Amino acid sequence: MFESIATAPAPTVRVHPPLPSRAFGVASKEREARTALRPTRMDALNRLAAKEERLPFWVRLVRNEADLRKAVHIRHAAYARHVPDLAHQLQEPEATDYEDGVVVLLAESKLDGSPLGTARIQSNRFRALSVEQSVELPAWMDGMHLAEVTRLGIVGGTMGRLVKTVLIKAAFQYCERQGIEQAIAAGRAPIDRHYEQLLFEDLFPATGFIPLAHAGNLPHRVMAFDIDSGPARWQQAQHPALNFFCHTRHPDIDMGPVPVHGLPASNKPAVVAPTPRRVSASGRGRELPPRMSNRAFA
Repeated sequence: MFESIATAPAPTVRVHPPLPSRAFGVASKEREARTALRPTRMDALNRLAAKEERLPFWVRLVRNEADLRKAVHIRHAAYARHVPDLAHQLQEPEATDYEDGVVVLLAESKLDGSPLGTARIQSNRFRALSVEQSVELPAWMDGMHLAEVTRLGIVGGTMGRLVKTVLIKAAFQYCERQGIEQAIAAGRAPIDRHYEQLLFEDLFPATGFIPLAHAGNLPHRVMAFDIDSGPARWQQAQHPALNFFCHTRHPDIDMGPVPVHGLPASNKPAVVAPTPRRVSASGRGRELPPRMSNRAFA
């Protein structure tokens, strides 16, 4: 998948202006319900063009300690290959894995159940994102429903490349169905190129790579993807990601139901320095209310 993106002609993409803050809005429940039920152009395209494709593995949410241990195993193995200095810290589950508003994805082989990949998604519904320990996000993001994709780890080889693409699709599905407005990813080189190919946009284009204190001071590009406009931007650019992410159903991706609270665990790691909750521009600190969105990701 990423190979086809890499070899395709560079798409011409119109840069979209930052979206205004919406998460603390005053829309009534009736208006939200009408918005959620209103069909979109992408919904119509999905009904007409969607096909079904089976995968040699499943992708699902981690739901217990045994699942989490499998995810941690592949996470540590992947980081040991690419970031050995950080890998020794990832041999056990992290405190963030158990937090409310956090889900961990696990890809498992259909052949023997072995773990093939994992990723973690943290929303800002209950607390600030991990990346906010190291950078201050742009002011236009204040009050928005955000999610950060972290700890992406996969097996090597061709299978790993497919697993990575499917994990990213699963992350998009999660974001869309949870009403996330912007998906954030901080990528080291060359991983940042994969996000760029998917039309993630650099939040700090003038700065480029930023050493992140919470990630061992390794330089990352902090990038964001607008969930609502993403499929339309892919369509406009005739992007090769559109068919895979929006017009192909993958029944082997199971993203529901999403738990509200984190995993229970008797050996949950202690949180030494909890991240402060996001505070809006008006100075109000509060939990983000649920947000509804239309579905475009198959």
